[in-house]
Amino acid sequence: MKKQFRVPSRYRNFLLAANPSKVETVTPVERIRLLPAEEIAKSQPTENWKPSWVVIGESALLSDPYFLDVSKPDPEGDCPVYTAMSGQDKWNPTLAASSFAQFLRIISTAMEIAAGFGDAIMDDEDEDSFREALGPKVKVIDAAALRAGHWT
Repeated sequence: MKKQFRVPSRYRNFLLAANPSKVETVTPVERIRLLPAEEIAKSQPTENWKPSWVVIGESALLSDPYFLDVSKPDPEGDCPVYTAMSGQDKWNPTLAASSFAQFLRIISTAMEIAAGFGDAIMDDEDEDSFREALGPKVKVIDAAALRAGHWT
């Protein structure tokens, strides 16, 4: 994994400690399925995909990838996480988190907020309420991710 995809140490350590098999985060607005190490190589798109982008998860609702940009490592052995709409002529990345660690914190926080919504069928108003509750929390975790607009 280190040689083939140049993934940073924080993500490699995450896979070694907690390789996500059948892990899916569920919120009123998104379901993110984190990929186990065994699926990473075969989950990389080929068309117009940069070699420095490494898919680590996907939207279970829309099939949009969540990916590391390993060309932008930080001193702590981490790198930013982006998402992009699949099915487009060109990949247009949107920042999901400034680092993988912040990405995990954001999705964990989103799941905590989602627990307060219960299992009822969500309508547009409920989704808006969820996003309004999530926004301030994302701002504290990662202001750049909030500005990018993916979570709100």
